[in-house]
Amino acid sequence: MDVHAKLDELTALIDNARAMPMSASCVVNRAEVQAQLDEIRALLPSELADAQRVIDDKGAVVAEGHEEAQRIIEAAKAERARMVARTDVMREATREAEQVLGSARADADRMRVEIDDYVDSKLANFEVVLHKTLQAVEKGRAKISGRHELDALASPDLDEGPLPG
Repeated sequence: MDVHAKLDELTALIDNARAMPMSASCVVNRAEVQAQLDEIRALLPSELADAQRVIDDKGAVVAEGHEEAQRIIEAAKAERARMVARTDVMREATREAEQVLGSARADADRMRVEIDDYVDSKLANFEVVLHKTLQAVEKGRAKISGRHELDALASPDLDEGPLPG
C-alpha cells in the first residue's frame, strides 16, 4: 500500500467520524488515527528510497553519457591520426573529427538536459506527495487539537462520560 492510499484511509476515518454538536469538531478514535499515522510514517522511507533511486539513476545515466562521449572522442582521435598520415586527406580528417567531436558534445549536452528534466519531474512529483502528506498531517493534528480544546472547555464536574454515538 502506498502513502496516498494510507492518507485516503486517514481522511475517510476523519470524514466518517462522529460530529460534535454545534461544532466543526469530531470524535475520532485516537488509537486508530495514531496507527494510521504510524503506517504513513513507515511508508515514507520507501518513498524517500524511490526518490534516491531516481537520483542514483541520474548519476548512472550521466556517467554512461560521459563514457559514450569519451568513446566517440577517442574514436575520432584515432581516425584523425590515421588520416594525418595522408597529407592530402588531412583537412578532410580534421573537419570530420571536429564534426564528430561537436556532435558528441551536443549529444552529451542533450542527454544531460533530458536527464536533468527527468529527475526534476520525479523530484517535483515527490515534492507534491510530501506536500499533500504534510497537509493531511496538519489537518489531522488541527482536528485533534480542536477536540482537545473542546475537552478542556467541558465542565469537569459533569461525569457523563463520552457523548453517545
